Amino acid sequence: QVQLVQSGGGLVQAGGSLRLSCAGSGSIFSIRAMDWYRQAPGKQRELVAAMTMGGNTNYADSVKGRFTISRDNGKRTVYLQMNSLKPEDTAVYYCRADLVLIGSPSTVNYWGQGTQVTVSS
Repeated sequence: QVQLVQSGGGLVQAGGSLRLSCAGSGSIFSIRAMDWYRQAPGKQRELVAAMTMGGNTNYADSVKGRFTISRDNGKRTVYLQMNSLKPEDTAVYYCRADLVLIGSPSTVNYWGQGTQVTVSS
C-alpha cells in the first residue's frame, strides 16, 4: 500500500521550533514535487512550502525566513523545519507529493494524514 506517513508536530510556545517529517512508503518508483500545506479552523487549506525534484523551493510569504523545506530522496522523506513559530501558525499540516509508482508511467497525487501544530502565546 502506497502512503505518505507524517510525524512530528505538537504543542509549542510562541518563538519555539518544530520539525515535521513525511515519509513515502510502498511501491514508489520516484517522488517528484513534495509540498507542505496547512489548514487552520475555518480557513481554506493553503500552500506553506514546496520543493521540486530538482530542489527548487517556494514559500508562502507568511513563513519566509522562518520555515525551511528539505528532502532526503534516499529516504523518500520531506521535512519542514519551523522556527520562530507564531500563534497564527496553528493549523493541521499536510504533506503532499507527486509520486510515480512502480509499473506505472503516470504521476499520482498523494496526501499525508495530517498532523496538528499548536502554538501557544
